[in-house]
Amino acid sequence: MEPTIATPPSSQPITQQSGPEVQPFGTVKLFPLGLAHDTRAYSCQRLSRLLADTQILYSLYKKSHWTVRGATFFQLHQLFDKHAAEQLALVDALAERIQTLGGVAVGDPRHAAELTSIPRPPDGTEQVPVMLSRLLRAHESILVDSRDAAARAAEMGDDGTNDLLVSQLVRTGESQVWFLAEHLVDTPLART
Repeated sequence: MEPTIATPPSSQPITQQSGPEVQPFGTVKLFPLGLAHDTRAYSCQRLSRLLADTQILYSLYKKSHWTVRGATFFQLHQLFDKHAAEQLALVDALAERIQTLGGVAVGDPRHAAELTSIPRPPDGTEQVPVMLSRLLRAHESILVDSRDAAARAAEMGDDGTNDLLVSQLVRTGESQVWFLAEHLVDTPLART
């Protein structure tokens, strides 16, 4: 038998690779987490919807950040960017929880758009009160779904998902709602 000569490694990237999907969306692989398959599958399904909604909320904040106008431009421009950054952190936390449970996180914005319950805004610019109201409605939808999913996860023994939803999604969302809603109080900027 002739000896095999190993090919030396190359520093050249192999850029044109393709292959089959290795785990379809909506499936859950087995990790030794001490949680039943059905529990993990249910949590992944609920978290996927919340992830899609949170990705859309992040995008709504960025659109508002870019298109806000008027007397409170500077304050809202900064607030929207701060809230967007907080939403982006939630996107990451949700996606990592789904992956931890053995699922597949929604990573493509086109897929998120298919799954979201948040209505699409117009392509143009809206007035500030309309913009704020749109953000508040999106938050409320996510908060209602988060509380329901957290309660169900707790019933099923998925404490990690319950903790994520309550301590991060609900608390962040409630705080952001407070900051947004206070901008809709009808108080004049100056008295004459």
